[in-house]
Amino acid sequence: MRHRIIVLGAGYTGAVAAGRLAKRLRREDVAITLVNAEPDFVERVRLHQLATGQDLKARPFSKMFAGTGVELRLAKVTFVDVDRKTVAVTDANGAEELAYDTLVYALGSGWNTQHVPGTAEHADEIASRPGALRLRERLARLDARQTVVVVGGGLTGLEAATEIAEARPDLDVALAARSGLGDWLSPKGRAHLRKVFGTLGITVYEHAAVTSVEADRVTTADGKAIPAAVTVWTTGFAVHPIAKKTALEVTGTGQIVVDGTMRSVSHPDVYAIGDAAMVIGPGDKPLRMSCASGTPTAWQAADAIAARVTGTKLPNAPIRYFNQCISLGRKEGLIQYVTADDRAVPAVLTGRLAAVYKELVCKGAAWGVANPTLGLPTRRRATRDRAAAGSAVKAQA
Repeated sequence: MRHRIIVLGAGYTGAVAAGRLAKRLRREDVAITLVNAEPDFVERVRLHQLATGQDLKARPFSKMFAGTGVELRLAKVTFVDVDRKTVAVTDANGAEELAYDTLVYALGSGWNTQHVPGTAEHADEIASRPGALRLRERLARLDARQTVVVVGGGLTGLEAATEIAEARPDLDVALAARSGLGDWLSPKGRAHLRKVFGTLGITVYEHAAVTSVEADRVTTADGKAIPAAVTVWTTGFAVHPIAKKTALEVTGTGQIVVDGTMRSVSHPDVYAIGDAAMVIGPGDKPLRMSCASGTPTAWQAADAIAARVTGTKLPNAPIRYFNQCISLGRKEGLIQYVTADDRAVPAVLTGRLAAVYKELVCKGAAWGVANPTLGLPTRRRATRDRAAAGSAVKAQA
């Protein structure tokens, strides 16, 4: 019987992990199944572009994984039983249970309302393709001089605000940030950010924690009402809720606690990657939810699984940060160089060159997903059980 590996979720991390496993292991030894609810890959880092009317390249999984040995299963995951080692899914044909020997949990995250009243009812999100498409329709219906308020001063908020302001200069775009604008950046980074925001005419409300959202406004902690024909909510991410319903050891936010190889500390047959995992990085700091964090965790998990099932040496490649890449519309960008534990250093790259840099990063990430088995060693190793069986046959001969 082949070793059954199931990968849940085909975002950046799940798709990369499935492809990397297919490249490292022999098809006659393992059965790799990739479970995802949608038939196409979603470039999550470009959803702010989709929301402003830009069309993204279609990337069907059926084409991406053709000939790789990865079986694509289009279905929604409804439950994971880590004690029985099964996954419950539903698709057009109904419900089914899939059994695994090794599970890679990569269900990722969605938007986080932070339990702020009115957010779920009145705000839009760009953490998913359906959300970005709904926002796209709403923005298209707005008349000139109507106000769009982006709530959240993190990377997603900065990119959303600048993209909307550049695509729709007829709108009044505002950003409400809980702290100062780009206050985690270096002085040069903050100065460039303020320059771009000023050029695009974006109003910034700093130290303005939003405490409620209504159909036509948001209200901050100090009682200030900010008019908003459309509110875009970008205050971080919330992990998929399924893990919290399992016997896996998880954090209070539902992230799966893993070791340095992305293996669950409570259930060694389960690996968690990307936003779903609580990974401790340099400086004993948890990795932030991001593509920059997620892809290396996919590499680490796939290589660790391949090593364990083939009986070879475990990988030892510490995950670290190098920079934060921020698009500020299509013509401007900001590359903030950082320490291994993600603290800003003085060096930055700005302007058109930074925009090109960020575009190359996005294209590279998508290319890696679209070509899941390219660029890796071609040697596929036998699993430990198959190798032992082969040795026994030779000994008898």
